[in-house]
Amino acid sequence: MANGSNDLSGAISNLIETFGKLAQQQVELLNSGIKAAAELAQPLGKTATDLVGNVVCTLNQVLQNISSAIAPKK
Repeated sequence: MANGSNDLSGAISNLIETFGKLAQQQVELLNSGIKAAAELAQPLGKTATDLVGNVVCTLNQVLQNISSAIAPKK
């Protein structure tokens, strides 16, 4: 009877250990995903900022050209 009890406790211990490893792998996978997303977001943020700046400069130049064309010549 004691041997059967040891087998059951060993099986439960192995099962708990396996679930622990699976949970740890899920946390590591989530951390890797968050890190990858952060590393991707940084250059994308810079590119978006640069793009907005370029669009604003272009619009400013267009408005200056329109103003020059409309303004009466002296």
